[in-house]
Amino acid sequence: MLLRLRISLPDRPGGLGHVARALGVLGADILQVTVLEREAGRAVDEFVVNWPGSGGPETVAERLTGVPGIRVEGVWATREVPGTAPDYDLLWHVAADPARAYATLVDALPALCAGEWAAALLGEEVRLRSPLAPEQVKLPEVLRPSTLSEGGLAYLALPAGGLTLVVARGDGPPYHRAELERAVQLVRVVSKLAEC
Repeated sequence: MLLRLRISLPDRPGGLGHVARALGVLGADILQVTVLEREAGRAVDEFVVNWPGSGGPETVAERLTGVPGIRVEGVWATREVPGTAPDYDLLWHVAADPARAYATLVDALPALCAGEWAAALLGEEVRLRSPLAPEQVKLPEVLRPSTLSEGGLAYLALPAGGLTLVVARGDGPPYHRAELERAVQLVRVVSKLAEC
């Protein structure tokens, strides 16, 4: 099972090694590490691990919580395999058929943003949606790219071409600003390609 772990740890030499050692003891195989932020003496890192052990995300979080200095911010299943290039794959598909740019983007965003579903809204009307998206989505008005948490879900809200693109996840922590910035860049490129 592939899992994504968001962990806050002391930002000092050996801190990352301490987490890697703890994951190794648990039997997890680290496939990727991404540093999301470093400030106030702490770092927030995301790990993608192959978890062969019994139990799922709750078990991993429970076992890591006891490691001194580590705060587990979230553990959730992921489909994104490290070493692949899903961003480029999306852009290739959009460039091949710019008329379907936003439909392609909505279908790809859940996997690209570790979400469960995505939708494109025009006001309160759902214009496009990924397979797991609800038929109705109610969010506050979005004037600029932002992260929201509401009703047990974490959202990315991304204005684009008169639409508001929404990505939601129920498992895992709220979206981080690094995830928002990545999504904003993807939406900008797709919006430009849609104009072609």
